[in-house]
Amino acid sequence: MGRGASNVTGLLAAGAVALSGGPAWAWGATGHRLIGQAAMAALPVELPAFLRTPQASAAVIELSREPDRWRDSGRVHDSDRDGAHFLDLGPDGRVAGGPTLAALPPTRVAYAAALRAAGADEIAEGYLPYAIVDGFQQLAKDFAYWRALKSAEARQADPEKRAWLQADRLRREGLLVRDLAVLAHYVGDASQPLHVTASHDGWRGPNPQGFTTWRIHAPIEGAFVRANLTAPMVQARLSPYRACACVIEARTAAYLAATASQVEPLYALEKIGGFRGADARGVEFTAARLAAGASELRDMILDAWRASGTMSVGYPVVSVAAIEAGEVDPYDSLYGLD
Repeated sequence: MGRGASNVTGLLAAGAVALSGGPAWAWGATGHRLIGQAAMAALPVELPAFLRTPQASAAVIELSREPDRWRDSGRVHDSDRDGAHFLDLGPDGRVAGGPTLAALPPTRVAYAAALRAAGADEIAEGYLPYAIVDGFQQLAKDFAYWRALKSAEARQADPEKRAWLQADRLRREGLLVRDLAVLAHYVGDASQPLHVTASHDGWRGPNPQGFTTWRIHAPIEGAFVRANLTAPMVQARLSPYRACACVIEARTAAYLAATASQVEPLYALEKIGGFRGADARGVEFTAARLAAGASELRDMILDAWRASGTMSVGYPVVSVAAIEAGEVDPYDSLYGLD
């Protein structure tokens, strides 16, 4: 989802969006489902078994659409979340002439300040990289708690404590699937070139190649995908796992840069009719973009799992590594000592 209206001013804002040409959605329901399905089917056996079940996969596939379905919850809710779906990069690689994608400020607060200094606003220009990093870090913490609970449950001799650990592990599994699905949504958004450009719904600025200035966003990512793309087409184009050996901020920036490189090819393809009917050129381009999203999502899930083993949980804080090694009984820390 791009720039949404609150339910307080829904009709007026929707009309304003229509006139301004701002995008309303990211991939449609079909695109997000295809990305989630391909990523979940490609999870390696290194991931916990519960996450590789048909039930977990089905939940992620459906819940990956949630951030779009949150739309119109209310002014406060929407104004804080709408910018999470996109990033309006200019052709110079900067956001509104301010921060560059390669050197984004370390936090959303610092990012907002940098945009204000450039005379812009984070909600209007989008903050998709921060939504992805936030989602990744949340998933890693979910995995850390799951690992701690699983290990502690296996070693706990007290039946009441073991019952609580088991119940909390199951609660964590449900929460983990939900948080993974939210990450899936934003990673999916970031594979759509029109979500990482100021030319998000028609070309903006100098236009020597004569690209369309008409609204192209929704037809390409919605109706075209629904009519022409299938799960096997996306799964067949998944790339092998790519180890970044970098922090999640760097991985996210590189991923968005790769997507941004496809903005002009998308417009060039649209110019020659590549997204009309079932044109094979448009189908191939779109399948490749969906597969890029699914591949990146699978890789980030695996990276989050691996990162979780180095984290700490509970209060008082205890390391996951110490728990898994049986060096400490973490029950009090996990249950909470207030």
